[in-house]
Amino acid sequence: MMLRLVLLTALALCGCCSEQDLDGLQRVVGGTEARLHAWPSQISLQYNTGTSWQHICGGSLIQRNWVMTAAHCVDRNMNFRVVAGDHNLYANDGSEQVFSVSKIIIHPFWNSNNIAGGYDIALLRLSSYATLNSYVQLAVLPQEGSILTNNYPCYISGWGYTRTNGQVSSVLMQAYLPVVDHQICSSTAYWGSTVKTTMVCAGGDGIRSGCQGDSGGPLHCMVNGQYQVHGVASFVSSLGCNVRNKPTVFTRVSAYNSWITSVIAQN
Repeated sequence: MMLRLVLLTALALCGCCSEQDLDGLQRVVGGTEARLHAWPSQISLQYNTGTSWQHICGGSLIQRNWVMTAAHCVDRNMNFRVVAGDHNLYANDGSEQVFSVSKIIIHPFWNSNNIAGGYDIALLRLSSYATLNSYVQLAVLPQEGSILTNNYPCYISGWGYTRTNGQVSSVLMQAYLPVVDHQICSSTAYWGSTVKTTMVCAGGDGIRSGCQGDSGGPLHCMVNGQYQVHGVASFVSSLGCNVRNKPTVFTRVSAYNSWITSVIAQN
C-alpha cells in the first residue's frame, strides 16, 4: 500500500529529514495565490530544526486553543508550534499569532504503517488562546455524518508543493477541488478499496491537487452560506500529486465530530 500512497507532509518525499531537504515552502498544485486572509482558520504547523522553524503541515483552528490537523503530521518526536493569521511565511505580515503546543492527541486507531486504514486526524491543544479578529477565525465544522454530493464545489488551501517534486513558495495558495463521491472514488478506475467511507476525495482532474506540505490542511466547502471544513488533507498517489483519476484524499471531518467533541471536553 505504501507504494501507492504519499502522505502530504513536507517531509513525505524526503528519504531523511535534514534541514537542507526541507529548505523552503511549497504549495497547492494548479492553484492560485489566496486573497490575503481569505481563509482565516488556516494555520501553519511548524517544527524546530534546531536553527529555525520550518513549515511541515497545515491545519485548522477549531477552538481558540485547539487545532485540527492530520495524525501523520505529528506522529513523530518533534518540537512543534502553530502560526495563525499568516499568509507569506517568509515575511512579517503583522497579523501572525504564534503558539506553542501543550498537548498532541492522535486518534487512537491511527496506524502509520497502514495509511489507507484511515483515522488520519489529530488535535493539538495550544498553550494559550488565539485572539479572534479579521485575520484569525475559528473553522466551522460540518454536521456529524454529513456527506457532500458528487462534484460539490470545494477548495483546498495550503503552502504545499506547486507541482510534484515541487517549487519553493511562501504564500498561501488555494485550488478548486470538487468532491468525488465515494462510489466513484472507490471504483477500480480511481482509488478502489484504498479509500474508506471515513474519507472524502476531491479533485482528480490531473491539473489541481494537494501536494506535500498541504497535509492536515482544510478542504473548504460552502454549505448554507458559510464555508465549512469538510476534510483534513491526507494523501495522494505516489505517481504524483496531480494524477488524473487519483483525487486528493482527505479525512472526512463529519465522521469524527463525536471524537473531536469528547477530546476537547476531556482535555
